[in-house]
Amino acid sequence: MEAKPHDDGHSIAMPLILDNGEEAKPVDSISHELHDSAGTTSFSKTCFNGLNALSGAGILSIPFALASGGWLSLILLFVIAISAFYTGLLIKRCMDVDPNIRTYPDIGERAFGSKGRLLISVFMNLELYLVATGFLILEGDNLNNLLPDMGFEIAGLQIGGKQCFIIMVGLVITPTVWLNNMGILPYISASGVLASVIILGSILWAGAFDGIGFKEKGELLNWNGVPTTVSLYAFCYCAHPVFPTLYTSMRKKHQFSMVLFVCFLFCTITYASMAVFGYLMFGSKVESQITLNLPTEKFSSRLAIYTTLINPISKYALMVTPIVNAIENRLQSCYNKGPLGLLVRTTLVISSVIVALAVPFFGYLMSLVGAFLSVTASILLPCLCYLKISGTYQRLGFELVVIGGITLLGISTAIIGTYTSLVQIIGHL
Repeated sequence: MEAKPHDDGHSIAMPLILDNGEEAKPVDSISHELHDSAGTTSFSKTCFNGLNALSGAGILSIPFALASGGWLSLILLFVIAISAFYTGLLIKRCMDVDPNIRTYPDIGERAFGSKGRLLISVFMNLELYLVATGFLILEGDNLNNLLPDMGFEIAGLQIGGKQCFIIMVGLVITPTVWLNNMGILPYISASGVLASVIILGSILWAGAFDGIGFKEKGELLNWNGVPTTVSLYAFCYCAHPVFPTLYTSMRKKHQFSMVLFVCFLFCTITYASMAVFGYLMFGSKVESQITLNLPTEKFSSRLAIYTTLINPISKYALMVTPIVNAIENRLQSCYNKGPLGLLVRTTLVISSVIVALAVPFFGYLMSLVGAFLSVTASILLPCLCYLKISGTYQRLGFELVVIGGITLLGISTAIIGTYTSLVQIIGHL
């Protein structure tokens, strides 16, 4: 037996000679069987998890993204969606090469060694952490908009409404983070997917029957707003660090490509619909969160706003699961996964609540996350890792041209979008 070492202390034994005289199987076949033997989650449950990871807060900002760039910028939404779908397939192909690969950082290590693991770990965990923190900020903003007079005082310290709601949401979310079963999370995820559908339906109802209408013409193209547009579009498809977790959890992993197709198709249709109708309803006056434009006295508006509050609660646990797994794997030699495991998960929630209380700009923060972290983790790194692992970079062909084009798109988006987002944040400090 030859043991393949792993940086985290584990090893997987690969048989070189079979003692029972059976014919040796190819490594690819062994890899496939090892992958398929691990997961327990069904196709439908994985779809719910994938849909929940891809849909959420982005649906609220997508009309603002379209308004920033103009009607023609809608083309970029489809370009980014197709690119992100393809890089999701590249992640699957990387995992199929080696049965040792279980997480996103494992892919980086397989491609570029310990430096690759560190790089992907930093970008992945920072992105997931900031996105989860953004959920708390979103909750605080919307609840404070509905109930502006909330607040309390503790030991002479005045806590405002927004801060109060962020703390309360943190308490509500904490039990969902304690769950350590990918088979249970789909039931939480289903509520998030349903919430996205209800939000879209409520806003369409508000536009059609509550006197808002779809009368705004908008502008064809606004070059100055394109960087913000692309950054927010990229933020909508920032679930790639979660894909290895979903893939590993599947019982029939050969169906994962279809899972990605279903998830990206559904979410892209939803995003495009929300972008078009939201822009037609409010034009250039649309807010970074479209729910802030809705008249709160209407039932459809209140339904959209209240349902908006469900998405972050349902998505938070799924987003932080890879972070929790990384911390627990790092510390597993120090403790058994019991009370201290709950302490790690609870501490993660508390820290994100503290960051959410200190961050003042939701829209600009998400734009920065989309331009710098989402593009890097969801576009650039999957392409670079696949080129290195597969050796595709050594031979000129159609696949290399496609990956090269996606990489150039990612680099230009990361540079221009990050610069624009930082300028906007600094300008509003």
